[in-house]
Amino acid sequence: MLTEIVIMSSEELLSVDYEVLGRVQGVFFRKYTQAEGKKLGLVGWVQNTDAGTVQGQLQGSASKVQEMQHWLQTIGSPQSRITKAEFKNEHTVDKLDFKDFKVVR
Repeated sequence: MLTEIVIMSSEELLSVDYEVLGRVQGVFFRKYTQAEGKKLGLVGWVQNTDAGTVQGQLQGSASKVQEMQHWLQTIGSPQSRITKAEFKNEHTVDKLDFKDFKVVR
């Protein structure tokens, strides 16, 4: 008999790519995203796109990544107007690929 046990640990590390659509450029969205990511202890990056969106990658503990996803979907910077946040390529990682949370130009 084979018994499979799946344990969801809060220490599980997740990586996820994101893109935020709406009024997210020229409203300090990247700066606030970086600050929120650092506050949550996440690493990754954020940048503007030529399409007028903001994109990046988040890595950290699963619960903190989920908090940041919620922030990207609903809060953002004070002057932003988020219409949609898309998340893709979500997967667990053995170690973090970044040392901190950077704004990429």
